[in-house]
Amino acid sequence: MDDPNQEFQAPPPPTTAIEPERKRPANLLWAGVALVVLGIIVCIGGIAGFITGGIGTGLSVAVLGVLFFGLSFIPLPHVPDPPPPMSTAGTLTGIFYEPTEVFRNLRAHPRWLAAILIVGGLNGLYVTAFYHRLTPEKIINYTMDKMEESPIKPPPEAMAQARTKGVEQEKSSVFQAGKVVKTVVAAFFGIAIFAGFYLLGVLAFGGRMHWWQAYAVAAYVAFPYFVIQKVISLMILFIKSPDDIHPLVGQETLVTDNLGILVKSADHPVLWSAATAIGILSFYKLWLTAKGLQEGGYKVSSSQGWGVAITLWVLGFLFYLALAAIFGSFLS
Repeated sequence: MDDPNQEFQAPPPPTTAIEPERKRPANLLWAGVALVVLGIIVCIGGIAGFITGGIGTGLSVAVLGVLFFGLSFIPLPHVPDPPPPMSTAGTLTGIFYEPTEVFRNLRAHPRWLAAILIVGGLNGLYVTAFYHRLTPEKIINYTMDKMEESPIKPPPEAMAQARTKGVEQEKSSVFQAGKVVKTVVAAFFGIAIFAGFYLLGVLAFGGRMHWWQAYAVAAYVAFPYFVIQKVISLMILFIKSPDDIHPLVGQETLVTDNLGILVKSADHPVLWSAATAIGILSFYKLWLTAKGLQEGGYKVSSSQGWGVAITLWVLGFLFYLALAAIFGSFLS
């Protein structure tokens, strides 16, 4: 019989595995602060008039700093028994011939900086080369002519001023450098938007994914797609006659790997937009998206990855059709 005077001892609590504290992205906070300060300095230079286009460039850099500052508070994902991290060079090259292994590695070690910088830099390089090849006068005047044909247009005085100022700015090397910077900044925000769509889509289809996993997948889905597209477009840009290149449509791509080659954009802008969505690179990106979501998330099946990829492709398809219906005159 137990001694009633014996002090009662509570049983020890059950032992449970304690998840290690998740780390946050290294130096992202300080990078954000530095970008905000740099953006303010450039913006002041634009206001003072000694940095052409500095206001827009400075604001974009500062906003990127705010994005980095906010993302710095999101901890990195925890994956049990993670594989050794791939090198940056191995990730950038491997995405072309072994995307499954790259996305699996990104699940535990989400990388995105190098891929986004290359995507933004290539876009900026292509647009700069495009303006040099076709000349700012041709592109600006064509754009202003189309704006004058639209139902809602600025006053004639404003249009004339925009023509003159636009050509002067495009001939400035400082302004062109600022455009490249803004293109790189736009790449970071574009990847963030797609990462948000990926994350929401995976959750809606019943899967599990971390923000940084979605961001890394979005970066490495865009990377091979844009590298192939822009490199080929750059080659075509200097082979093809400038008179045969559309001043607006050509700024996006000169690759004709889709059904858009069968339709004239000037005659049927909506049908042309629909046809351009059906092509080799667009389907390659669709497949890469499904594969990236499946291999890059915590728990995403093949059907869930394809469901999200196809859903977003259809939504993007409808969005571009709507733009073509509204701004079809710019495609003529």
